[in-house]
This record gives sequence, structure tokens and C-alpha cells, in this order.
Amino acid sequence: MPSVYSVNQPLLQRRRLMVRSLSGPRLGAGELAILVGCGFAAAVMSAVADFSFRIPGHAILRAAVPLSLGMALVPRRGAGLTMGSAAFVGVMGLSLAGVRGMGFGATTSLMLFGPSLDFAVRRARDGWRLYAAFALAGLVANLGAFLVRGGTKLSGGAGAGLRALQDWLSIAPLSYAACGLVAGLIGAAICFRAGGTIGDPESDEPAP
Repeated sequence: MPSVYSVNQPLLQRRRLMVRSLSGPRLGAGELAILVGCGFAAAVMSAVADFSFRIPGHAILRAAVPLSLGMALVPRRGAGLTMGSAAFVGVMGLSLAGVRGMGFGATTSLMLFGPSLDFAVRRARDGWRLYAAFALAGLVANLGAFLVRGGTKLSGGAGAGLRALQDWLSIAPLSYAACGLVAGLIGAAICFRAGGTIGDPESDEPAP
């Protein structure tokens, strides 16, 4: 059974960025810094970037590229969980600094996307399955965000927002699912190749 932080060969061999970031069979300090940086970047993007879409569930689009980039720069098992943890710390730090651009749903999708990627890409061996795995991870992360956001609206608390629950439910199930799928596909398309069997200079195994 592959150990935590062992190299994920399909990710390694299909990433678009041919950079020598891996330090060996174990996670190095430089790689950890990259993952933490990508997690922080995703938190900042989620809190500050404004795409002005006004579509329920679109917040995951802000975090997709930084987290997918981290998977490409450090293609190891457990990379997503590390970035998700760093993103959570980043959100807490931004909140203490007075930056409050994220709701409960956006925070949930941000923290779930990385761990969902870890799980989804475990058995993805070719490019198109890798794309599908990223899309599935986005869908799962946004499903969690939908449930959390729906719960806040149902409770009627401070985070319920201005849109009535019934109006929100008329579009949210579809928009959350669509945004999650699109976010995963965008991240995969930017950072990984779909076709071909292109090896990586760091790989010691043939491309699958």
C-alpha cells in the first residue's frame, strides 16, 4: 500500500510543469513550503478575489487553480490534505486580520477540495481519468459546501444571506454541482495533460 506522501506517478508524468521539485521518497521542507504556499494562496483568492458571478457555489472557482497547481508542483499522496490544512490556517489568519470575504459554504469547499483530490486521483492512470477525478473532487467539495450553506440558510442565522431559502434552492443544487465540476476541470486542464504518455524527468518509471 502506498505510504503517505509517496510520489503519485500518474500526476508526476502528466503534469505540464516540468520542474524538479521532488526531494526523494519523503516530503522535503521545500515541498512542504510549496504546499503551504498554495494553500495560503487559495485562501487569499477565496477571500479577496471577486468574479462578480452571483451564482451560488461559484466560490470554489477561486481556489481551483492554486490547489491544482500544488498537486502538480508536489505530486504526492497527501498533498491535498496538506494544502487544505494550510488553507484553513490561512482563513483563520485572514479572519483575525479583519478580512471577511468568505462565507461558510466557500470555506467548506476550500477545505474539502484538496482532500477530495487526494482521494479521487488515487487510481487515475490516464489523462482523461485524471480530468474526471479532478471534476469529481470539485463536485464532492461543492456538495459539502451546498449542505453547509443550506444549513446556515435553514437556521436563519447571521450567515443566512439575503436570498430566501426557497429561491436559493431553486438554483443552488444545479449551480453548486456545475461549479464544482467546472472548477475541477479547469484546474486539471491548466496543470495536467489529458492525452499522450509523456514522461517526467524526475520519474524512474515508464509512463502508464
